Amino acid sequence: MPDKTLTCRDCGAPFVFTQNEQDFYAEKGFTNEPSRCPACRAARKASRGDSYGGGGGGYGRTGGQREMFPAVCSRCGKETQVPFQPTSGKPVYCSDCFQTERGGSSRGGGGGGGNRSSRSRYY
Repeated sequence: MPDKTLTCRDCGAPFVFTQNEQDFYAEKGFTNEPSRCPACRAARKASRGDSYGGGGGGYGRTGGQREMFPAVCSRCGKETQVPFQPTSGKPVYCSDCFQTERGGSSRGGGGGGGNRSSRSRYY
């Protein structure tokens, strides 16, 4: 495959899609050619606040505040906010009760093994 000259969809400038870039795209299974020149790609990435690099999955964090939802703690009745939309029938805990329910550890773990889908969701 020889180098290809493409036109940027944002600024209209021509840019070269090199043989090495084409090989990389093919190796990764990408089916579309790039539609923006390197400068416009970098500007778009910077405007999105994409400091995490790479793409894909996860929480879509862009450096801003995450959306929080009001809830009432299922254990103590205190009003709190959680980073997910509470679902009826599932317990929701304030941070103090969550730590107590979790067993007092400050992060990670979760302990106990078991099937994650069968556990209650609490934050």
